Amino acid sequence: MSSSAASTQSTPTGPGPDEGLRARKRAATQAALEAAAISQASEHGYHHVTVDMICEAAQVSQRTFFNYFATKEAAFLGASPPIPSEGAVKRFITGNGGSVLAELVLMIESAIVASEPDRDVLRARRTLIENTPELFSSEIIRLAELEDRLAGIVLQRFEARGRTEATTPDILDEAHMVVGLAVSILRFAMRKASESDYSADPRAILRHAIGLVERITGVNPFTTDAREPRRD
Repeated sequence: MSSSAASTQSTPTGPGPDEGLRARKRAATQAALEAAAISQASEHGYHHVTVDMICEAAQVSQRTFFNYFATKEAAFLGASPPIPSEGAVKRFITGNGGSVLAELVLMIESAIVASEPDRDVLRARRTLIENTPELFSSEIIRLAELEDRLAGIVLQRFEARGRTEATTPDILDEAHMVVGLAVSILRFAMRKASESDYSADPRAILRHAIGLVERITGVNPFTTDAREPRRD
């Protein structure tokens, strides 16, 4: 085959079957380690659990453990909160005609659903974090970093509409308020989803949360009429 003919052949793009299989195996191993850590803490107490105990419960080596987590604490906290994909962020910045709050909630919710969290592990982790000061402090820091990142994305959406600090001096406060409201709605929905007596679909729980917001405020922020101002 000539070099010119070879150059016209298309080159496969995207992850192949092997890469996809490895990614699924890594995700399964990480989930097993997180579940083992939470299970051991529930049985023995956070301060009495060692890395060896987690590894034995998950049936992996210490070397494997530290390939996934830098510290024991990291295994209890679990993976970082789901981050929306690059494509989802671009769509959010462009906007679909809805309010900034509505579209931010839906973008974050889609990222959470895509991560396929285990409800039992979520419930046990939440209880552990709430009752362990060290973990609670670390989780607060981690969530604050996520909220700062999301506020930056909201600012990009505002800027795409011609709104800047020059036109709206407190625009950074507005971005953080949008994120704070969105996180509150999602936190409520996730708490309901993790309750043992509440087995509804996550999207149904989110709709329930939206209904409560409308009942309290008298406004449904998820309608296409609730749009942020523009500076075109």
